[in-house]
Amino acid sequence: MLLFVNRFLRDLQLGVKNLLLHKLRSFLTMLGLVFGVGSVIAMLAVGEGASMEALEQIRKLGSRNIIITAQKPAEEQGATNVNSFMSIYGLLYEDVDRLHETIPSLQRIVPVKVMPKEGRLGQRTMDLRVVGTSHEWFQLVSRPIIAGRVFVQNDVTQKNTVAVLTEHGARRLLATKAAVGESLRIGSNYYEIIGIVQSESASEGTMQTPDQQTDAYIPLSVAKEHIGDIFTQNKSGSRIREQVELHQLIAEVVDEKKVEATAVAIEHQMSLYHSKKDYSISVPLALLKQAEATKKIFNTVLGAIAGISLLVGGIGIMNIMLASVTERTREIGIRRAIGAKQRQIIAQFLIETVVLSFSGGLIGIGLGLFIPWLITQIVNMPTVVSLYSLVLSLGISVSVGIIFGIYPAVRAAKLDPIEALRHE
Repeated sequence: MLLFVNRFLRDLQLGVKNLLLHKLRSFLTMLGLVFGVGSVIAMLAVGEGASMEALEQIRKLGSRNIIITAQKPAEEQGATNVNSFMSIYGLLYEDVDRLHETIPSLQRIVPVKVMPKEGRLGQRTMDLRVVGTSHEWFQLVSRPIIAGRVFVQNDVTQKNTVAVLTEHGARRLLATKAAVGESLRIGSNYYEIIGIVQSESASEGTMQTPDQQTDAYIPLSVAKEHIGDIFTQNKSGSRIREQVELHQLIAEVVDEKKVEATAVAIEHQMSLYHSKKDYSISVPLALLKQAEATKKIFNTVLGAIAGISLLVGGIGIMNIMLASVTERTREIGIRRAIGAKQRQIIAQFLIETVVLSFSGGLIGIGLGLFIPWLITQIVNMPTVVSLYSLVLSLGISVSVGIIFGIYPAVRAAKLDPIEALRHE
């Protein structure tokens, strides 16, 4: 064993010495693997970071949640320019009870009513998205509480005129004032601000989250009484009038395994009472599975493209090692003449290719770590460098060196010693 180790170290020392005799050529040979490894790591990091945001947005909606959203029927899209026309569509208060009674796998359903209103606090005003909902909304769609509290069951049953603002809206309305305890005017009514929660909005290109940056949450019972179900807006010389009882239902399923079957049951139940198809159903769990599958395909494609650079690097190594065999033909003949075996010649050349590929892989890892960092700093795009991509890239780099170094090594070992000694 000790003899084998000593022989390996001697061959390694000789291999490094031979490579250092031609420093520039060795460096240029490594460049193909450097850029190959660097591009594999960088492209996987960019792909991982891009998909991470989309996956995170979907996860925030809850893997056990099913979101039912009101949508205007297609046949009513062009009819809003008639002043006397009122579009009646969307989800109903009765839908909540019907779904609870007919689908036992539902744990709870949170109704949501949405109305655009102007908020006024002192001299400051801004457009708000007023969200009437139950206290359970904050349990299904988790938002960190920055100040105060969110409303509870008593606020809903007693119809307390309280409001919870998102951080973005609170900053614009209140500026440097303390938020909790202030009175916010929405329409003709005043609401006591009891809490502020963190703003949350979807990134461009991802699925929309249930809340917005300028939300004001109030109890659903108060929204029904003070705001009602009819929305009127004057736009481009015409009056838009719509009657929508509920804009969204967030249904939580008792078990994640039952989510997809429950979504089918909800679709069937809703179709019985909504012939105009004035709703849409989205299942975050199904979207999550689809996004994860797409992510795997995306990473595979990126890895395959970057792997081409490694292939080119391997061809470069084979080319330079074949040239090295030609240059060192006489040296090989001398070694064979004094008793060197074919496997020792093969080992010597393979050690040189492994040193080249391993060194190129290490430099490539450094490049692969630098490029994602640079991308994040310049374009503020998230990138994720995973340990497996580093190990995989270095392993592939060494493997490429061995695979493409075998042929030159075998060719060197099979040289006829007498012919090799005659080589000038």
